[in-house]
Amino acid sequence: MLKIYGTILEVIAELRPVMGEMERKDPDLARQMRRAASSVALNTAEGMYSRGKNRAARYHNALGSMQETLACIQVGEALGYVRVDDGLVDRIRKITGTLVRLIGF
Repeated sequence: MLKIYGTILEVIAELRPVMGEMERKDPDLARQMRRAASSVALNTAEGMYSRGKNRAARYHNALGSMQETLACIQVGEALGYVRVDDGLVDRIRKITGTLVRLIGF
């Protein structure tokens, strides 16, 4: 199992209150963020047990979903819906960096 998988789950748990706050102001954006964050974990888990090109494809999907999750946070902040701790954003960037390395960019 990848160590980063636990970090992904921790970040999702930390995003729960952010998603809840966003839900009150923009339910569509919150749902999109929830789906994207879930996709990071699901695709990473699937990638851990895939081989060859399928593994890289799953990690690539997880990377795209992690970037989408971050974009939802940034949009929510720009619209004044939420404020996210810089430490959480740093952990998201760590996840992104690990996924990039796993893909082999």
